[in-house]
Amino acid sequence: MKLKLTFLLGCCVSVAAMACANGSSPAVDTPPEPVISQDGVTAYISTADRTQVFSKTTLKFSGKPKFAPVITLNPAVRYQSMDGFGAAVTGSTCYNLMKMAPADRTGFLTGTFSEKDGLGFSYIRISIGCSDFSLSEYTCCDKPGIENFALQSEEKEYVIPILKEILAINPAIKILGSPWTCPKWMKVNNLEEKKPFDSWTSGQLNPDCYADYATYFVKWVQAFEKEGIRIYSVTPQNEPLNRGNSASLFMGWKEELAFVKEALGPAFKAAGLDTKIYAFDHNYNYDNMADQDDYPVRMYDDEVAASFLTGAAYHNYGGNREELNDIRRQRPDKELIFTETSIGMWNDGRNLKKRLMDDMREVGLGTVNNWCKGVIVWNLMLDSERGPNREGGCQTCYGAVDIDRSDYKTITYNSHYYIIGHLSSVVKPGAFRIASKADTTDGLMCSAFENPDGTVAFVLLNQNEDIARISLTVDGKNYINCAVPGKSVASYRWKK
Repeated sequence: MKLKLTFLLGCCVSVAAMACANGSSPAVDTPPEPVISQDGVTAYISTADRTQVFSKTTLKFSGKPKFAPVITLNPAVRYQSMDGFGAAVTGSTCYNLMKMAPADRTGFLTGTFSEKDGLGFSYIRISIGCSDFSLSEYTCCDKPGIENFALQSEEKEYVIPILKEILAINPAIKILGSPWTCPKWMKVNNLEEKKPFDSWTSGQLNPDCYADYATYFVKWVQAFEKEGIRIYSVTPQNEPLNRGNSASLFMGWKEELAFVKEALGPAFKAAGLDTKIYAFDHNYNYDNMADQDDYPVRMYDDEVAASFLTGAAYHNYGGNREELNDIRRQRPDKELIFTETSIGMWNDGRNLKKRLMDDMREVGLGTVNNWCKGVIVWNLMLDSERGPNREGGCQTCYGAVDIDRSDYKTITYNSHYYIIGHLSSVVKPGAFRIASKADTTDGLMCSAFENPDGTVAFVLLNQNEDIARISLTVDGKNYINCAVPGKSVASYRWKK
């Protein structure tokens, strides 16, 4: 189903009626402004049947609760602070964006990233060199010798121009960089034989090249900084246990520990870079490799390596998000972020009735409630043929949005755009997740936050078929009474 996203004004929860109307209000082609109402609660609702798409309304406070459950928010009990929410801006994403008419592209990017005029996406991921969603296989140093490092055409013609346009819209965007592979001249077949390995796929990093590869990271961060693009964080390797991607590199925990401890961490320190380093960047189940279980914790056990690591990053292509809690229990001093998940042909990726529920439960709220400071989904934009993509990579993935290749104008908005938008529109960078308590929340899932400006944010998933009637309170004196449609996501923000 192709859908031109429209944001319907004035057709959400009515406090008087306590129900959601489908409404006949005029539609507009720009997103709602995610700003707090001066006299009440700003609310957004999206339904799985698309009858409401970020529908916006303002609710009034009441002196008493009208519904059960009553959900009590407690800002005095704080959990993790939030870095942000967003999507990957891959080479393919940038190519598709550059194919759009400039006015259309600016409109889409403003609606996505603007704090004032859009949904306020605040964290993006880019590849260091190519990914499986690039226009070709490459690194920034394909000619042997680190002195030959240089940004390539994909960065210069697509990625950097798009990043500059995004930063002009939202200068506070955080950017995470991850490599899919090191340069091929740094690869060996294994660490015993250490024979040259001339392949984009698989292989291992030659320990003799640790210093050069660390310099590669430094040069990459500095090259982007020269373009006015600050790199907030990196991971040493995307999916280090995956040998099979179109561009890939195997890096077990012992190797990543050694690389961070001996080369990457010291190189960043020597260069005066404050770019954060997150370990692992792969699945909850460690690809069922028993010797790789607790990958980041094994790295933290080395005090020198741990001193260079801010935390760990996870994907959800295998295993259960409860692994996040397990890692947190073992090392509560280290951060957690969620950096990749995909929708595609294998999981009914364009069926919003299914995916909105599953993805908000498992990715949007599920990772945040399990201590993640940031949530990033995979490609922001692919085309209607699921590309451009690389042979050997994912050729069945959809984007957070998909643009019609016949006109580079018509856009299908998928679940990942909805789940990130519902979080980013009300939960701002620097917010703290706070406690929330209810007597019963059957079929409901939620998370609450206090923003740096003192506003409160609340995001609710109603997985039930029927309307969920709830009352929210912070102080036990003022209540927000709301009715949330069945199979929907609702976001709220208000001043205490």
